[in-house]
Amino acid sequence: MDKHKIYTMSVASVYPLYVKKAEKKGRTKTEVDEIIRWLTGYSQEEMEVQLEKQTDFETFFAEAPKMNPLRTLIKGVICGVRVEDIEEPTMQEIRYLDKLIDELAKGKAMDKILRK
Repeated sequence: MDKHKIYTMSVASVYPLYVKKAEKKGRTKTEVDEIIRWLTGYSQEEMEVQLEKQTDFETFFAEAPKMNPLRTLIKGVICGVRVEDIEEPTMQEIRYLDKLIDELAKGKAMDKILRK
């Protein structure tokens, strides 16, 4: 999939997949929401508005109230690429989120996922 398609996909179209991935491994939608809020600085209400508006990924991250500075501690491989080596900022933010959801699905403790 080319990156332009990913940027213009709505977060709402991918969000249920994040939740499904987490729930399949015994985690919760609440934990998925907490991860997204931690990463972006959105409140729960603000995040739900973005989902309802079908906001695309590029806008979702561009309008995020406060991207978490600790996100640079997220390391590892997603889709065969090291997240810390991704040079394009929006793609890196998307992959940070993917990596956090992966960690959740793999049973990692929330404190570790949220880099506490």
